Amino acid sequence: MALVLNEEQQLLKDSAKTFLQECSPVENLRKLRDAGERWSTELWTDMAEMGWAGIVVPEAYDGLEFGYVGAGLLVEECGRTLANSPLTSSALVCSSLVSGLGDEEQKQAILPAVASGASILTLAVNEASRPALDATALTATADGDGFVLNGDKAHVIDGMIAHKLLVVARTSGEAGEQDGLSLFMVDRESGGLTFTAVLNTDNHEVANIRFDSVRVGQDALLGEAGNCRPELERALDIGAACAAAELFGIAQESFERTIQYLKERKQFGVLVGSFQALQHRAALLFCELNLCKSMVLKALQAVEENSADRSLLVSAAKIKCGNTAKLAVNEAVQMHGGIGMTDEFDIGFFMKRAAAARQEYGDEYYHSNRFAQLRGY
Repeated sequence: MALVLNEEQQLLKDSAKTFLQECSPVENLRKLRDAGERWSTELWTDMAEMGWAGIVVPEAYDGLEFGYVGAGLLVEECGRTLANSPLTSSALVCSSLVSGLGDEEQKQAILPAVASGASILTLAVNEASRPALDATALTATADGDGFVLNGDKAHVIDGMIAHKLLVVARTSGEAGEQDGLSLFMVDRESGGLTFTAVLNTDNHEVANIRFDSVRVGQDALLGEAGNCRPELERALDIGAACAAAELFGIAQESFERTIQYLKERKQFGVLVGSFQALQHRAALLFCELNLCKSMVLKALQAVEENSADRSLLVSAAKIKCGNTAKLAVNEAVQMHGGIGMTDEFDIGFFMKRAAAARQEYGDEYYHSNRFAQLRGY
């Protein structure tokens, strides 16, 4: 598939950019932080009304079924304005799991509510700082006509605002084994759940969750017991590809703001943009961004087609975009000089969000290791 957007995808990207710049500029993040708020329910309502919450949900369940390339474009534009929403966690990662594992009754009950934005889902998978399906120790023990869940989940993205959790639990085997993983839908009001909020430097909250004899019915199980791993791996690839797209958006915006500053700021009576050393650094970053653009699009296409090299391409994109975003925000702060270090200047917000987004769905070290393993090393 060609590494270009079709007309509909370009229109979606343009409309998303206009909407977010008008309704969720970076200044909104500052206002939320200063008010002690973590996200805007009004923004999420507006996104849902535009169909974003149902961007990949099948039309049969009230979604747009536009595809993951389109979804990645939305996330990329969110990265440009640092718009915080459960778009990736609920509308993309979790909806894919329900679509792939749920039976017809479960899909009818869950997906329309997700597509409308009324129900927010999140995936509770990590038990440490990085994804590690084999290391899953949280257990789901059969008990009568249901299951009892015991264990802990860490760094659950949007865990403090989600209405329901998709919980990865071990129904057989021991931690360290590949088989025996199952997926359960758990209501956040279920007895035995304890939520602990963790505030990241980017003003996003994640949750650490303890499951203490949490009882769920048989209908909470998505798919066959012990057989959810393929869909889980695909969902994590979706999350990583979208995180790469967000990092690309962060890097682009940081670069463009920096170039504009270099064109305006004078030192010793001349524009700093005329300094050859800064031009060389900007040129290097420009080339890196163009590589990221192609790699993100290729990864999203691989997710959409569910191609055989999906995981390889996703890991490559996450590595490249993570490293490039780090370079872009570091260069932005340095090239802005002293003002770049102050809180009153917005560029610091991009640095903080990039640091957090690099960790989500696996950091560069995790994906470098996975890439090497997939290549046979």
